[in-house]
Amino acid sequence: MTLHVSNSLTGDREPFEPQDPDSVLLYYCGLTVSDLAHLGHARSWVHVDVMHRWLEHLGYDVRHVENFTDVNEKIVARVGEDDLGESEPDVARHFVEEVLTDMRSLNLKRADVYPRVSEHVPEIVGMVETLVEKGYAYEANGSVYFDVTEFEDYGKLSNQQLDEIEQQGDPDERSEKRNPADFALWKAGEAHPDDAESGGETWDSPWGEGRPGWHIECSAMSTTHLGDSIDIHVGGRDLVFPHHENEIAQSEAATGEQFARYWLHVNLLETAGEKMSSSLENYFTVRNAVSEFGPNAIRMFLLSAAYDNAQTYSEAALDEAVERWERLERGYRTAVETADGVDARTKVEDGELRDAVAEARETFTAAMNDNFNTREAIAAVLSIASAVHRHVDEREEYDYRALCDAIDAFEELGGEVLGFALAGDADGTARLAEELVELVVEVRENEREAGNYERADDLRDELEALGVTVEDTADGVEYHL
Repeated sequence: MTLHVSNSLTGDREPFEPQDPDSVLLYYCGLTVSDLAHLGHARSWVHVDVMHRWLEHLGYDVRHVENFTDVNEKIVARVGEDDLGESEPDVARHFVEEVLTDMRSLNLKRADVYPRVSEHVPEIVGMVETLVEKGYAYEANGSVYFDVTEFEDYGKLSNQQLDEIEQQGDPDERSEKRNPADFALWKAGEAHPDDAESGGETWDSPWGEGRPGWHIECSAMSTTHLGDSIDIHVGGRDLVFPHHENEIAQSEAATGEQFARYWLHVNLLETAGEKMSSSLENYFTVRNAVSEFGPNAIRMFLLSAAYDNAQTYSEAALDEAVERWERLERGYRTAVETADGVDARTKVEDGELRDAVAEARETFTAAMNDNFNTREAIAAVLSIASAVHRHVDEREEYDYRALCDAIDAFEELGGEVLGFALAGDADGTARLAEELVELVVEVRENEREAGNYERADDLRDELEALGVTVEDTADGVEYHL
């Protein structure tokens, strides 16, 4: 069965056909790093992670890019707060480090690149210059705006007509714009114009000192690392308009190429009928959730609803996820212990267990190829757990081959694809441990580069206390477990 996806751009369920039959270019709109990540963010992370894993399972070479927005007024607003730092880069650096730690705690595969806006200002300025030269954008008082009337297909993602589109931007921008729906590509002046000491960064440009607009950032980072046209663009449902609509307009106007073939939107995680959001203060942070329930239960909760369906956070839903994870883990552990026991025999055959595993694989594959339907995929893996328990409960001697098939299915479907860290999966545990060590080593290097040598030494000492030797050599940092 061919993978089919729900394409927000066309509104249809379509067979997935990447530009290159052997590889997939995937971009995910990442976080604005102004606070700790919460489960609403983690819902998108985990679903994108499983998309990545399934595409690799199908044999594609996946190039996955996920950005950090580290230039934003929300970040500037936290300058000087709670020892976060005295500048926008300081605050952003703090929360990037926190986000990376939270990502690793959820057993996410690494993206190939985590670009940051602050690193791509030259590319942003270059794209804005191209849009001005082509007549799609205009300068006004040191700011630059995209003229939506010049892009014929504006509104094609959000299915809006131009005369129906709401005003975009701050009230003080509207007097500068030709059309109310035009949006900023470059903003003149400081992050907070009324506060020159805000700590917000500005950069020089052909139009004067200023900062990039929000929407242009993702276009510049995506084209820099993935080229002019990508296969899949993923983001939150709440970003369809204006962010993703504007990404399409400015990218396609600048390059003349289709920006993304498939747009996949992760629906919201709600609590008490509202979107889980830092601004609404109705959130559960990733680290608190993982600390209380464990990473596998959190993954189980987040994957228990298909990515494009709305999901409601509640204690009851989390408790149910814990119970489902424990069922899966018990099934896996029972299969492993029984296969390794003296009563597992090569000449014992249980057609029911063998058929159950084969059927679960087929069901799992059909579910994942049906727009990454993780809810049905999880049910398929849990059916293997049930079949294993029936086999063990009803027999005195066990089908060794069938149990091995079940173990392989647990590890392949539950571990490699759904991303659960199964007990006894020594390779997965070692891989996660090594990734965590690499992360701490990277943080230590960042501290050294920033001149925080005491903190860097503390991190080295903490690693050595855990049995990790760190050596600074002429060729870079080396570590040994």
